[in-house]
Amino acid sequence: MENIETVLKNSQTIAMIGVSSLKKKEDPKNIKRKPSTIVMKYMQDFGYKVIPVNPFAKDEIIHGEKVFAELKDIKIKIDIVDIFRPSKETPEIAKQAVDIGARTLWLQYGIANDEAKKIASENSMNYFENLCIKQEYQKIFEKMNPVFPVLKK
Repeated sequence: MENIETVLKNSQTIAMIGVSSLKKKEDPKNIKRKPSTIVMKYMQDFGYKVIPVNPFAKDEIIHGEKVFAELKDIKIKIDIVDIFRPSKETPEIAKQAVDIGARTLWLQYGIANDEAKKIASENSMNYFENLCIKQEYQKIFEKMNPVFPVLKK
């Protein structure tokens, strides 16, 4: 298994499962405050292509990218599947990540699942849990450790 720095250096595309969309009658400013969209924008700012996956927001545009309903709908190679969903949903997502040939399964801060870890391990995937991809990027490449700094507009 590769370490986080190697994974981040050698990856170009991230499928982000559970990127938030705007709810009806919600203030459009709220989308900028949601952790998943903050992380998505941050990783885009550092050169990653981030594909949002959210069946309830299919075909919407978030941070310039079309939202897909499922991983299998994405037609480009995905390096990292980054999950912003409850832990209990991760084994099924792990199976889908294997099916599309992703190299890394990443469970965001607060998310962990032994079954998802086993699926990743049995399929020679890198696996990280309970870690924020944005914070790890900051620690390694920017030598900083804030939770959510103000993003540049």
